[in-house]
Amino acid sequence: MKYGAISVENIYYRYTRSFYEDNNAVVEPAVTVLAQMKVEDIIQFQDILAEKLFTLDGQKYAREIGPYGYRGPGVPFSTDLFLNARCCVVENGKGFYQQVLSDPKKMYKDMEFEELLYIARLSYERKTGKEYDYLTKVDFETFSNNEGLP
Repeated sequence: MKYGAISVENIYYRYTRSFYEDNNAVVEPAVTVLAQMKVEDIIQFQDILAEKLFTLDGQKYAREIGPYGYRGPGVPFSTDLFLNARCCVVENGKGFYQQVLSDPKKMYKDMEFEELLYIARLSYERKTGKEYDYLTKVDFETFSNNEGLP
């Protein structure tokens, strides 16, 4: 879906590019742009994000997030940390995302970017004044992608 010269998918890569002390400052430009778009575009944005996170959901990626990476059943592992680490990969652009898909060892170590998860919700609520309760087409929560499991 296009909005002027901006596709919904490219909002990730155009408006969420750099890390700041305040991660909310990173997502604010994307929230502002999405809040000016149609509700359908906000939903599409959330579905694109969910698909990207779902694709990165697998043990080969979870093992590479640093010392707290997945080590097997019965070993403590934070599913939230892994979700937020996948967000960091998506936030860092299409090229990096593709690199990680090709080589899971390129996953950032000990980095996360949870705020990416809130862009659609904040945009929707800013636009409509209503609570955002959309469920994405795919479940992006950790270990929802059965193809990523052994």
